Amino acid sequence: MQLVVLGLNHKTAPVEVRECFAFSEEQVKQMLHHLREYEEISECVILSTCNRSELYAVVEDAEEALPVLLEFWQRGVPTEKPAVDNYLFYYADEQCIRHLFRVASSLDSLIIGEGQILSQVKKAYSLAKDTATTSTVMNTLFHRAISVGKRVRTETKIAFNAVSVSYTAVELAKKLLGDLATAKVLILGAGEMSELTARHLVENGVKTVFVSNRNFDRAQQLAEKFKGKAVIFEDFMKSAEEADIVITSTGAPHYIIRYWDVAHLMPKRQGRPIIFIDIAVPRDVEPEVAAIAGANLYNIDDLEAVAESNMKGREQEARYAEAIIDEEQAELVAKFRYLSFRPTLAGLRDKAECIRQREVKRALAKMPGATPEDRKVLENLSRMLVRKLMRDPIIKITEAAGTDKESYFLDATRKLFKLEDIGEEPPSEQKKNCYRYARK
Repeated sequence: MQLVVLGLNHKTAPVEVRECFAFSEEQVKQMLHHLREYEEISECVILSTCNRSELYAVVEDAEEALPVLLEFWQRGVPTEKPAVDNYLFYYADEQCIRHLFRVASSLDSLIIGEGQILSQVKKAYSLAKDTATTSTVMNTLFHRAISVGKRVRTETKIAFNAVSVSYTAVELAKKLLGDLATAKVLILGAGEMSELTARHLVENGVKTVFVSNRNFDRAQQLAEKFKGKAVIFEDFMKSAEEADIVITSTGAPHYIIRYWDVAHLMPKRQGRPIIFIDIAVPRDVEPEVAAIAGANLYNIDDLEAVAESNMKGREQEARYAEAIIDEEQAELVAKFRYLSFRPTLAGLRDKAECIRQREVKRALAKMPGATPEDRKVLENLSRMLVRKLMRDPIIKITEAAGTDKESYFLDATRKLFKLEDIGEEPPSEQKKNCYRYARK
């Protein structure tokens, strides 16, 4: 079996394509619940953020499974499915492992060193585990990926003064307006991204913050944290008349600010320009708004240029992080190679131990005068004999992992030691989920 990842991200696809695959938590759950309809996919985790949509899976054959994976992945797209062939990446085995490690370490992020991606990886894995779409392989892979992400952040300075998309949005606002002390800002959305944005704004001198959200209580809670004002969602365009900057980060599946809304807004502003920074995926602001005089629109892709200026100091730390990933990847590959032999080796050891205990018991029955010291000597002798007899076969079996001799050694071991006769073979479902690391 093989480990694969299929997806697209901010490097391979523009925002208008990515937003079609920006799945909500509920959509991911629904997709995972349908996984049993796809026999070709043994295990699955879906990672969907504003900058990426990725499907990690365990399949029998990477090449043959690609059409099935693509069909399963696209079933979460509610509208007409866009042509995505030119935007996709598809990695198998070691490339897949390395990709996830780089994602969890924020090396593959729009802004290297940002801290949100690791929690998003954790959440994606937790969701899949709760939906029972993970087993040995995915559990092993994601536990290690999360550990790698933590290690990179601990052992390098890649997160030193780490910036996020929200931080970059504020940097863009500073670049456009200069001093933010007199700027009035309207934030649409009350989630984590909105809170981070509000915090960065206040730290950079903003005194007037309006917060609007469909859930007014959440808007009030966020506004109180930063001494701002909560605005009823249906009335946020009235606050836009005062605002210099509108930053949007809602989870709406459609545009909440349309061309017509802004066209009516601008005359009320009496010639004062307004900046829209749309960091939501799917986008919150209709792209045509950019054509209106005085309205300046920037989406999440526009933030990349601003982010580049903050990356130079992290380049050396990124190299240190890559070295950590090299080490962790090699260890996990070795573990996966052994994983396919584990049921057979466990069966071999169990059978040997069963025979040892039986023969020691028979020997002691013929030694009624044996002292506790005699028993201890006999136990140690039998254990050492078994250990030494089993050592060479186990080494040979382990060395064959991941080679063209793998199947031969597995079959030979089971037949020579008659492991099938005592039930050491794992049940069919367990065998299905047991990952055989396949080299290309």
